[in-house]
Amino acid sequence: MPGVYVSYPFCAQKCTYCNFASGVLPAALEPRYLDALCAEIASHAFEWPPETVYLGGGTPSRLAPGGLARILQTIPGSPWPEATIEAAPGDITTDRAAAWRDAGINRASLGVQSFVDRELRQTGRRHNARTVAADVDTLRRAGIENINLDLIAGLPWQTQESWRESLEWIRRLDPPHVSVYLLEVDGDSRLGQELLVLGSRYGAANTPGEEQSAAFYETAVDSLAAIGIDRYEISNFAKPGHRSLHNLKYWLRLPYVGFGADAHSFDGATRRANTDSVADYIERVENRQSPCIEQTPANPTEEQFFVGLRLDDGIELSPADRLRFAAPIARFTAEGLLESRGPSLRFTRRGVLLSNEVLQEFLAAPAPPAPNHGTKPPL
Repeated sequence: MPGVYVSYPFCAQKCTYCNFASGVLPAALEPRYLDALCAEIASHAFEWPPETVYLGGGTPSRLAPGGLARILQTIPGSPWPEATIEAAPGDITTDRAAAWRDAGINRASLGVQSFVDRELRQTGRRHNARTVAADVDTLRRAGIENINLDLIAGLPWQTQESWRESLEWIRRLDPPHVSVYLLEVDGDSRLGQELLVLGSRYGAANTPGEEQSAAFYETAVDSLAAIGIDRYEISNFAKPGHRSLHNLKYWLRLPYVGFGADAHSFDGATRRANTDSVADYIERVENRQSPCIEQTPANPTEEQFFVGLRLDDGIELSPADRLRFAAPIARFTAEGLLESRGPSLRFTRRGVLLSNEVLQEFLAAPAPPAPNHGTKPPL
């Protein structure tokens, strides 16, 4: 069963750490974007009803209830086993939560990032810990109890003490799912740009180093496990029965289709990407052109490492792959970064922290020579 991802890239403000194709966009574009989005969904030939729906962005919680209902009514298969909306703390009211529930939403993911005022102000977030607590209560009273809370390790001014304060709020609120991300340092965010040039704006001069951020992450692994929220993917933790059905499709290489600006799709063989420009997306759809600007064939061997190894269950390797990657498997196993369980290969706890370095080694491994049986080897 496929999943559906819907991109709503409009935000009230652009957070300093954000590297997504979203932001503060002209309000006049929103109704046109909604029309284009519904038109793209309506034009898709669904071969079977989707199992999951995920509204991301951006800040889809800013959508008026009527607009959200209009989008969801265009997607077949309601009620879905899992339908998630990403929400900014402070956007959730009693009426809005009830409207989400009535439209088919049964899971909410809150971009909390931190419960500490100083860290939140530095990154441009407008909520505080009490806002999040009120939002969680509002969602539960509306019947939406499947809740995820996001945290980021490595924010400006973050310390071990303040990180433990955020984790203590997680313990009090007791959500069934938590995501813990390490701050990404790249040129696609304002904070990332500043860190790359060793600048001081956006709190860059007071940002924890890699080792300290890794220590925060390890603290989170232990603290969450102590309250029954166990890691099942590098950045995702859940109580039993509350793993994200939609996100598992990405890591297990299952089909999903994306709608909207910068949305991606995968049918099992080909990966497709829509334009990341909101204006270009609207213009393409209004002119009855495909918003897809890129199609690439999937690489199963490469992808099973990049996405499959992120899962704590690891990946099951074929005999051919075990032969091809025998040297790095042996080396990283000896170094305590990988471990085998029967046919499966997985990261150790220490290996998770060095996962990027390990994966690069696998991608660099040469393919074995094709056997010469007097016929042309398969492509």
